[in-house]
Amino acid sequence: MLPQRNGIEVLGTLRKCGIQTPVLILTAKDTVDDRVYGLDAGADDYLVKPFAFSELLARIRALLRRRQTDAVLKLSRNDLEMDLLTRKVTRAEKKLELTAKEFEVLEYLLRHSGRVVSREMLARDVWQVSARATPLDNVIDVMIARLRRKIDEPFKQKLLHTIRGVGFVLGEERG
Repeated sequence: MLPQRNGIEVLGTLRKCGIQTPVLILTAKDTVDDRVYGLDAGADDYLVKPFAFSELLARIRALLRRRQTDAVLKLSRNDLEMDLLTRKVTRAEKKLELTAKEFEVLEYLLRHSGRVVSREMLARDVWQVSARATPLDNVIDVMIARLRRKIDEPFKQKLLHTIRGVGFVLGEERG
């Protein structure tokens, strides 16, 4: 019941973008169908007004605890695997040597596996640059080319694909 968009639409947009921040829906909508709809849309918890402030705080603490224990330590796509603790990357059980920035870019691509990642997303989330410029686009393109040489060149199945004019996808080749 927000202006212009409802909270479920906002939540859907966040989840489609790969944002996994815990979400607690706080609402006056109290039917079972409303709660099921909100949770199925990607909410982590659902609290109906009126509520006790102490209950809200307890639910927030529970979400934060769950987030800590659910932390992903390994990412993978097909035979490409990344261990976030050891910073080891393998493809078909062969160790890949990556620079720190290559590791960051590949981690981002793995976290968004199967979805298009734009240059804007990489600039904002990996380089922490909000005002993009053509030179940064060139840096991103060079980085993608270096990653492609390391994770794809030695292997028959290619995983890193360019979607011309849109961005990049880590996943199986689209037909």
